[in-house]
Amino acid sequence: MARWLTESEQKTWQAYITLRQRLDAALSAGLASAGLSMADYELLVPLSAAQDGRMRAKDLAAEVCWEKSRLSKQLARMAARGLIDRRAAADDARGIVVSLTPAGRELVEQVAPEHVALVRELFIDGMSEREAAAIESLSERIVGAIADR
Repeated sequence: MARWLTESEQKTWQAYITLRQRLDAALSAGLASAGLSMADYELLVPLSAAQDGRMRAKDLAAEVCWEKSRLSKQLARMAARGLIDRRAAADDARGIVVSLTPAGRELVEQVAPEHVALVRELFIDGMSEREAAAIESLSERIVGAIADR
């Protein structure tokens, strides 16, 4: 039998849902002005941080918690726009290596400062160090609980 949320718990949950929706929408709008989607940016960031701007597709999918089909479709869109390149892995014909193109790197480097400024404005600057530490701790605990399932 389900253990329903109390009124207070329901308010907490709804506050989180609203926060996530509004923050995602605002960040997406900021990226859209540069011609990027949130999905584009979610993949460009780990690629730009990877050695030589390259990652195996399966590792990239794990990094962003995406299913193979979603990743494949998004990579196809990004490849068509010249942001990434996909090639068979040299050591595994079934594996795919995703590489950031020079155009993809230039775009992520151009957009990142504005994106970080928006994250700071909308999320970071509105909280104290203590609140930030609490959010970090809570996030790590929830992610750990999900991993333990």
